[in-house]
Amino acid sequence: MPQNLLDFDLDGLTAWFTELGEKPFRARQVFHWMHQSGVADFAQMTDIAKSLREKLQQQAVVHAPAISYAHTSADGTRKWLFDVGVANGIETVFIPEEDRGTLCVSSQVGCALECTFCSTGRQGFNRNLTVAEIIGQVWVAHHSLKTEPNRTTGEISDRPVTNVVMMGMGEPLANFENVVTALGIMLDDHAYGLSRRRVTVSTSGLVPAMDRLAERCPVALAVSLHAPNDALRDQIVPINKKYPLRELMAACRRYLVHAPRDFITFEYVLLAGVNDQPEHARQLIELTRDVPCKFNLIPFNPFPDSGYEKPRAESMRVFRQILQDAGLVVTTRKTRGDDIDAACGQLAGKVADKSGRVMKRMHKEAA
Repeated sequence: MPQNLLDFDLDGLTAWFTELGEKPFRARQVFHWMHQSGVADFAQMTDIAKSLREKLQQQAVVHAPAISYAHTSADGTRKWLFDVGVANGIETVFIPEEDRGTLCVSSQVGCALECTFCSTGRQGFNRNLTVAEIIGQVWVAHHSLKTEPNRTTGEISDRPVTNVVMMGMGEPLANFENVVTALGIMLDDHAYGLSRRRVTVSTSGLVPAMDRLAERCPVALAVSLHAPNDALRDQIVPINKKYPLRELMAACRRYLVHAPRDFITFEYVLLAGVNDQPEHARQLIELTRDVPCKFNLIPFNPFPDSGYEKPRAESMRVFRQILQDAGLVVTTRKTRGDDIDAACGQLAGKVADKSGRVMKRMHKEAA
């Protein structure tokens, strides 16, 4: 089977070229063609010797996941469903703004962590994505958007994707090696040249993997918190039973020693009547007292049979004000792309569940 070159960072591609008996600079040329020019046909890589191009055509491919469909929201948000085989599909979202273009990238087919308010988690889990499937989302978005005018400014940019957030389907740190390799490609000046401050990994709190990320590839970190105490977080973010809040806060402090930003972003989905009360805000202040941070409040985005409701505007206002009065930096995430189910927590894709969770939940609900 031909080798998919999108699976390699530059070091890996150089090693593969060396095995072919080719000079290292040839790997750098091909890397440029793939990532900076978006070229997948070796015949079009015109500054490479014809003999090498023919060799590559026999032994390699540049293959990103195929697009099953692409939708554009009324607000300009784009969503792609990528076919990753055997009835599986992953979703990727691009959010254009006047000063940036943020791509939300998936790392797994489904998710094994079962956060109760997340549509992805309810689909079950199939497998980790390969490096090519992760970076392929960036490759497709970057090169397709380069030809389109920005919906906000009307300008065409040669770098439409300025920020990447690993906040799509899956828990990125549960697919550690492939995610870290893909992050390295995003940061590489020979590829997309993004800064560490503009690439964010979101985690539900896999503490050992957070420490490994700090050592291997410290990018901006967002922690999906969603509850201010262990009893509540155990219910809605089950990984908390393994890595409770005390351990998670300690890991956040350790990460900041290496992080490109001097704060951790805590993501907090507000669920009406569940975690959006004033006492929850006050508990958050105490919980994060020793962790330099900012809060990103996210009103719950409904999906069928979720069991949760969107919080009232007044509840959100009071919650935010309590945090701000304590001196915390707080943003409220604007809901983007909800008309195409592209908002936070709504990504579902297509998952051929191997975990058995969907069937267990159906039996439990029927009982």
